[in-house]
Amino acid sequence: MKPFVGLAAPALLAATLLLGGCYSVPVTGRSAMNLVDDKEVTKMSIGAFDEMKRQYKLSTDKERIAQLQRIGDRISKVVFWDMPDADWEFVVFDVPQINAFAMAGGKVGVFSGLYKIIENDDQLASVIAHEIAHVTAKHIHEQLSQEMMVNTGGLVGGVALMGSGAGMLTSSAIMNAYGLTAGVSGLAFGRKHEKEADYIGLMYMARAGYNPEESVKVLERLDQESANQPAQPAFLSTHPGNPERIVQLLDAMPKALKLREQAKIEQKPILIK
Repeated sequence: MKPFVGLAAPALLAATLLLGGCYSVPVTGRSAMNLVDDKEVTKMSIGAFDEMKRQYKLSTDKERIAQLQRIGDRISKVVFWDMPDADWEFVVFDVPQINAFAMAGGKVGVFSGLYKIIENDDQLASVIAHEIAHVTAKHIHEQLSQEMMVNTGGLVGGVALMGSGAGMLTSSAIMNAYGLTAGVSGLAFGRKHEKEADYIGLMYMARAGYNPEESVKVLERLDQESANQPAQPAFLSTHPGNPERIVQLLDAMPKALKLREQAKIEQKPILIK
């Protein structure tokens, strides 16, 4: 039995330590892994966002800027307890891609191409809430943690760097993780994370008083737009298929509509439980 104990001990220790690196995803309650330092990820994300503002032209469209700001303000109040330390900043980039993103620290970007498929505040709110959901769910932390484990030889190596592994982060690594390299095209998140962000974002926009049913129309417009292009819009590059996403949204719609009615009665955004 001694050889077995000798092999099991490191794995048991690693598993025990790893529990300290787990967190509960807001709204869904899913248990997820986080081996990186939140403050370091936020610092590097803010640096990456500043770099994007230097590299890409900013929109001067006052109407679009104002629209994004008012929507962002409402949603930021809803997610306050999920991102209490965020220094919110909402920027419209003059980039023709159909895309949007959010980063740790409360940094949100929308590319001007997205307005090809957006008809009203509710639809833009569905996109912004989805992107912010990626941040509150710490999907980037989870992805970086998984990469850390791969680069350090698995669970034991990853846990050994827990707390100090964030020192390995660079602005380039953060940009790669967010999928904002090579002409800002593409997305970093996989199907599981996208579907989770769809659900969380639906609840966020409903709590902010926006009509969650408009989220389905955004996906329908994306389908129409992609049908006329040889390549999918960046927003769709790694997302689950739209029919699959629409089914999930429709399944969650009764709950979202109830949350919206509750928010309307209270006349202010409230915390999701």
